[in-house]
Amino acid sequence: MDTTELTALEDDCIQILQELIRIPSVNYGEGKGDEEAVARYVVAKLAEVGIESELIETGPKRFNVVARIPGRDSSRPGLVVHGHLDVVPANAADWSFDPFCGDIKDGYVLGRGAVDMKDGDAMFLSIIRSWARTGYVPPRNILLIFFADEEAGSTFGSHWMVDNRPEIFAGYTEAISEVGGFSVTITGGHRLYFIETAEKGIQWMEITARGTAGHGSFINGDNAVTKLTKVVSRIGTHIWPQRETATGAKFFGKIAELTGEEYNPARATDLLRHIGGAARMMGATTQNTANPSMLNAGYKANVIPGSASAVVDGRFLPGFEHELEETMRQLVGDDAEISVQVRDKALEVDFSGPLVEAMSAAILSQDPGGIPVPYLFSGGTDNKALSDLGIVGYGFSPLRLPPDLDFFALYHGVDERVPVEGVKFGVRALLHFLENC
Repeated sequence: MDTTELTALEDDCIQILQELIRIPSVNYGEGKGDEEAVARYVVAKLAEVGIESELIETGPKRFNVVARIPGRDSSRPGLVVHGHLDVVPANAADWSFDPFCGDIKDGYVLGRGAVDMKDGDAMFLSIIRSWARTGYVPPRNILLIFFADEEAGSTFGSHWMVDNRPEIFAGYTEAISEVGGFSVTITGGHRLYFIETAEKGIQWMEITARGTAGHGSFINGDNAVTKLTKVVSRIGTHIWPQRETATGAKFFGKIAELTGEEYNPARATDLLRHIGGAARMMGATTQNTANPSMLNAGYKANVIPGSASAVVDGRFLPGFEHELEETMRQLVGDDAEISVQVRDKALEVDFSGPLVEAMSAAILSQDPGGIPVPYLFSGGTDNKALSDLGIVGYGFSPLRLPPDLDFFALYHGVDERVPVEGVKFGVRALLHFLENC
């Protein structure tokens, strides 16, 4: 690609990112989301350069977008390039700027979705649009998908698509999406690029304690609220043992190698001090977790309720699902009941093979001093749903980040923003990858 078109690609990417942010596509959970306007925007941006796409409605105002980009060698298995269109809510009173402004200030694009994940959506869109303008044909078929509802379990997004439209994915065996390819500067100035090859599994549970309802002025030894608070306290203060996964061994092993430390799987968290703000998330990848997140009990001050409930966000490492379930049973004991609200699998794939080599080469093409490493994501992505069809997914939407930026604090955080130059780096790296994979 010549310099003029590369500049046009970068400018288009930043403008699309700003425009995406300015279309609120907030997902409040429990089916309350609205991706219609942003999905129609994506369809229009593709149509501008002659690319047809399919708009798929999966519920009231819940929309997914699918476009097929033919490759030079249709005999090769295709690649799914997917993003999600929804964002989590933002309380404007907590922010120092309008959460949906999409402005550029001090070298950053501002607004909800700048990091999660309208930056990646903008990269994907701008590259496909550039190809259409220049007549470029990628090496293999590309299935470009923008899902709904990723932020609330993907019921109206990837899971719906996999369950109801599996034919769309026929002939595709690999995928890339969010939360991977970004840089983290560690002790010694080494710049690592985290490529997501694994995800923790999800198990959201409702814990319900039952007791004897009665007047608030009476002595009540069978109080449901009291029972529940004891259980919640046990869960919230439980110390989970550190466990080694294949991805964790490679990740922490590389940290140890670069910093001259010893890697001890039982004490992997000792290495977190070398990775700055990334420790916020990476610490959760060394163990299972179960965090109480919601409480519900009673309806009046002088009425002791007959039941009380709490929601617990459980996450399990690949291979350690049974440990989470057994430990939760022990912590809850006979004081309450457990019911699973949402469950999704853990994922782990090898950090090897032609696709990984293409990712690594793409990073090095833009940053010869960069060090690609696999990592385990504490959250989840739409790759979980695609894995049901045998599609192997990675997190790869590259960014080069300032060493002092607490990137993980921006995920679902206040004053979400992403560096302009980081996004431009990312779209160049992603272009290299997609043209050489």
